[in-house]
Amino acid sequence: MAGFSTDAILLRKTEYGDHDLIINFLTRDRGKIAVIAKNAKQSVRRFSGALDLFSANHIQCAFPKKNRDGLIILTQSTLDNGFANIRYDVFKTGYACYWVEMVSMWLEEGKPQASLYDLLYFCLGLFNTSDIRTEVAGLLFQIRFMSLSGFAPNLECCDRCRTDLDLITGSRLWFDFKEGRIICPRCRPQGSQICANGYSRSGMHVSKGTLKQLSWINTNDIDRAARIRFSAGAIKEGEILLESFIPFHIGRSFKSLDFLRRLRREI
Repeated sequence: MAGFSTDAILLRKTEYGDHDLIINFLTRDRGKIAVIAKNAKQSVRRFSGALDLFSANHIQCAFPKKNRDGLIILTQSTLDNGFANIRYDVFKTGYACYWVEMVSMWLEEGKPQASLYDLLYFCLGLFNTSDIRTEVAGLLFQIRFMSLSGFAPNLECCDRCRTDLDLITGSRLWFDFKEGRIICPRCRPQGSQICANGYSRSGMHVSKGTLKQLSWINTNDIDRAARIRFSAGAIKEGEILLESFIPFHIGRSFKSLDFLRRLRREI
């Protein structure tokens, strides 16, 4: 039976009948794929410990013989890294679930995205083995996800007058969610409706310092970017900015993000 093998991170699994599972993987070679794991609930030898959410595996798959349009068959999955330590921390689990839901919603089937696979694997590894601040890892993944997805905003200058960020008068700029751009105070229309906290459905005020840090972690070596220190204010601004902008451009809301926001309010 013709097939293939590849490295894969488990994005989602759904029960199918009494014994099978439908599984969505982000693979390094083939992008996002959906497979059927037959008798997965009963097969200890083939799948034991390898089918947990966001676990990294080396999988072997076979194409169906008769129905070419049928689901690819998962024949074996060998655990590479289960990222088990993440599951002991409710916040890390929340962020990891948000990441895999984001990838699953955005990525089309069968389009290779090796850089996205490497980013997700790297950030899950940060959670699993280092003391990196959870919120910083969240910002790192999101800003780099936007770049790889092709809709990263320009954080270097005003989108209208093209004035460099360092040369703009004032400490805060307007970020337009719909257009995905920053606008300096001189170019921003007067009388726009915003809340007292500087935030609205269409955009928000963001400090130049936050924009600079987001740009830095997006463009520098990822190992160095993971060690940057954010102030509490910059983390909050960055979270509001990225967690508003990404769902807007993907055109979907995320259940995992709703859960993450509830966690922040309660703790």
